[in-house]
Amino acid sequence: MDKHELGAFLRSRRERLRPEAVGLVAGPRRRTPGLRREEVAVLAHISTEYYVRLEQGRAPRPSGEVLAAIVGALRLTDAESDHLHVLAGTAPSRTGLHRRDVRPSILALLDRLPGTAAFVTSATIEVLAWNDLAAALMEDFGRLAPRERNLARRVFLPTTPADRPLYGISDAAGFRRHAVTRLRATHARYPRDPAVLGLVAELREGSPDFARRWDRHDVRATSMLTKTFHHRAVGEITVDCDSFALTDRDQHLVLYTAPAGSADADRLALLAVLGPAPVPARSPLRPGRPAG
Repeated sequence: MDKHELGAFLRSRRERLRPEAVGLVAGPRRRTPGLRREEVAVLAHISTEYYVRLEQGRAPRPSGEVLAAIVGALRLTDAESDHLHVLAGTAPSRTGLHRRDVRPSILALLDRLPGTAAFVTSATIEVLAWNDLAAALMEDFGRLAPRERNLARRVFLPTTPADRPLYGISDAAGFRRHAVTRLRATHARYPRDPAVLGLVAELREGSPDFARRWDRHDVRATSMLTKTFHHRAVGEITVDCDSFALTDRDQHLVLYTAPAGSADADRLALLAVLGPAPVPARSPLRPGRPAG
């Protein structure tokens, strides 16, 4: 049970819930954003003292029944409910290290997907494996150090002006939201993994945008069904995005495709011929950090 994170998460959800959403009147004398603690306690049919202690990180582990009542009182989504159970220690959690080794069958699959840019990401959104078309569309990951393959680090801590749009994607803001929610869930599953803790600390220190988003405690997944790349060699390419969870290793297989016969499919085919572009020399925007 992560008492501190549990309390912070409950507080963030309570402060976002409008009184009108649960049938309460928001009078002019209300000073608290969202609901008051005692209002949540009444809605959940638990004592105000116990709920206050939960938010303060001083209460013992809540039962499944109490958590279910709080989920209903705060109108949590399924993703938020799952996250609450992980923080409370009432759901299976991975307390070791997140895995970075990709299953051999998945590695073989990457090269059996014609016309598809495919890659695998870790629980920390590090690109672990990729095929040639993914390298041509995005970057030649094989020429990068592992820390430079982390997409969260790349989007929040760009090292050159060219890195700022992250491969020229049109929805960089959407990816930032996605990255924070992914890392928030990963942080809850691997609370003792030094790599996870170190990455989050680095992003919070180096990016005010990440720190602001992180403090919102959002865990709702964001769907990105299409993505547009502005590629320097072939121009604009819009692809369909599909992501499949590889649950045994807590990884994701990401596939970028284009409808057969479309101009975007033709551009992907051209990229397959051109291959990965050379990696440009990087001129840091700020003093670099040691690799690790």
